[in-house]
Amino acid sequence: MIRFTSAIVFLLLPCCAALAQTPGSDQAAPPPANTTVAAVPAVTTTEGATVTQFQKIENAWSDAVNRKDQYALELVLSPLLVDISAKGDITTRNQQLVQVINNEDKTLDLEQKVITVRLLGDIAVANGTYTFKHKVNGSEVLEKGVFTHVFERVRNGWLCTNSQRTTLGPEMTAKSDKKRSTAEEPFHIPFFSKGEKSTTTTTPNPQQ
Repeated sequence: MIRFTSAIVFLLLPCCAALAQTPGSDQAAPPPANTTVAAVPAVTTTEGATVTQFQKIENAWSDAVNRKDQYALELVLSPLLVDISAKGDITTRNQQLVQVINNEDKTLDLEQKVITVRLLGDIAVANGTYTFKHKVNGSEVLEKGVFTHVFERVRNGWLCTNSQRTTLGPEMTAKSDKKRSTAEEPFHIPFFSKGEKSTTTTTPNPQQ
């Protein structure tokens, strides 16, 4: 009997030792290895090579409109273009091309200046200002406003898939001048100053 009891105790000792070495379920797990979180690069820029690149595209766009160059305009506008004018008119690329070709206004002059560019992979959003000189009912007018152009990377270049313009009328300009503060503005319109008078804003859709 004594030998039987001793044998049982001898067999149980290794099991007890193994249980003592096994950590409990409530024991804190070792901290994970340090992981490095990749910093997200800034996607908005107001200077540098990116703005310069898109300014060249906007210049090519303006020159194509001013020279009524259909083929040069096709190199800037995507076949999927949706254009929303300052008046709310929606046109496609083909309609834009027709407007440029049929426009007989020799005083027409479009200038576009890029202020900021946001890069989102193969999509780029350019914001800026524009001036558009043309004739309405025989009188020369000057339209000023802001634009948002959405570009898509195609092969090694960029094509505009969406364009929207907003005209800054006399009333809007006057209000902004009265409420101007010293705080930093989110979007600067460089060609407007206090006391500047605008000619008129009842203009037709810019030939883009």
